[in-house]
Amino acid sequence: MNTPQQAPELQVAQWFNSPEPITLAALHGKVVVIEAFQMLCPGCVAHGLPQVQKLRRVFPEEHVVVLGLHTVFEHHAAMTPVALEAFLHEYKIRFPVGVDAPAEIGPIPRTMAAYGMRGTPSLLLIDRAGRLREHHFGQVEDMALGAQVALLLGECGDDSATA
Repeated sequence: MNTPQQAPELQVAQWFNSPEPITLAALHGKVVVIEAFQMLCPGCVAHGLPQVQKLRRVFPEEHVVVLGLHTVFEHHAAMTPVALEAFLHEYKIRFPVGVDAPAEIGPIPRTMAAYGMRGTPSLLLIDRAGRLREHHFGQVEDMALGAQVALLLGECGDDSATA
């Protein structure tokens, strides 16, 4: 069995729905769910983003933090921060969303590369100790995701976290 590794810090160029930059270090003690997406990704729009919106409503924010990561590796000209702001408004996405910092060389943004993401949608689960516990590419079944988050919450012995 592999020992979980510390999650790489997010490398974000700009944040939406947050008054200040967010770091994983500052979220230590909480379970963190990161949905990596692109606006033009059908799986992201149809499944990934609605799923984490539901997750945010189900689990209390003091225990589970949901973040979006707009990680653009194609169609760069169409997916500007201005377009993203309109997208977030139209889809009523209220949780913080970071724009993955562009690579110095090549199309793969920095956080996407640091996590070895294969594409979007990608979903990352980080435990309260800041360790990457799950890395999903593609669609994740709702019940399976809820169970994974509940298990991570249960590791700290806080039974009220899932209420």
